[in-house]
Amino acid sequence: MAEARYRHIAADIRARIAAGQWAPGTQIPSRRALALTYGVHHETVRLAIELLRSEGILEGRPKSRLWVTSQSAQRTLIDPDAPWPYWQGDTATGTTTANSDLANRLQVKTGTRIRYWRVERLDPDGRPAMLLTTWRRGAPREHATYRCTASVRPMSQADAEVLGLVSGQPALYIERTRLDGSGEVVETADLVLPADRWSIAI
Repeated sequence: MAEARYRHIAADIRARIAAGQWAPGTQIPSRRALALTYGVHHETVRLAIELLRSEGILEGRPKSRLWVTSQSAQRTLIDPDAPWPYWQGDTATGTTTANSDLANRLQVKTGTRIRYWRVERLDPDGRPAMLLTTWRRGAPREHATYRCTASVRPMSQADAEVLGLVSGQPALYIERTRLDGSGEVVETADLVLPADRWSIAI
């Protein structure tokens, strides 16, 4: 019975979107508001929302922002070292210990204490465009050049939650390492870009 109920709600939301009640890029009512509208428990609405997110119809964070997926034009990343020209969303900073991968990229010993900074980069309309996580040892320093590698792999659960997407979706992962004039590593970073919104030409 519960399964049929949440699928019925998902079908109704899907029909409203198809009819134009909620246009692409439009934020839909909150989970609480939808529960009141349909006269069901909020958990039933959550299941309906998760179904629609898995179908790519809705995107965003179930407990905060949810909107109808917009088929926006695909962007092309040309310079992964360029400043982001639009808005920034949630940020997080702190310290951690370098695992073997980060230690190799930063040219430090495994277990070294390093600082990290994570920021959600937003499109002009406020939708998440990419996720940038930077790691460094010591104080910030100017860089002279950078190197980068790119790969495609399924988006992790942690990255998907920040971007308001579903884990397992294909994502472009850019590893960018900045160097000073002598070739010493200044910092290293990961850029996570949803593959359906981005191509790269670097």
